[in-house]
Amino acid sequence: MDWKLELVQVPVSDVDRAKAFYVDQVGFKADHDHRVDEAIRFVQLTPPGSACSIAIGTSLGDAGAPGSVKGLQVVVADVAAARTELTGRGVDVSEVEEYPWGKFVYFSDPDGNGWALQQIV
Repeated sequence: MDWKLELVQVPVSDVDRAKAFYVDQVGFKADHDHRVDEAIRFVQLTPPGSACSIAIGTSLGDAGAPGSVKGLQVVVADVAAARTELTGRGVDVSEVEEYPWGKFVYFSDPDGNGWALQQIV
């Protein structure tokens, strides 16, 4: 039996601001943006080439406080090129850090949810 992680909830304080950041600056695809009713809004965003998406929205359950998710990681083929792309879109990205197991850059969304881009070596 396959177990596939397909959706991770990321808590944000402002859905429109977060959606704009992830789509316009980071380059995620906006898959869904549905307002179920006055209280519930569901937005699904997917990194390019990924089988796993993130969900942001309102009244989606207890995902924690906005900015509380740390250590989200996306694997890329060329971390330096990904860093250049992100900085060109106005994202505050760390310098490339090298370790025996990979090269990394780090950034956070407007709420402080923390991301790493990893190039496996």
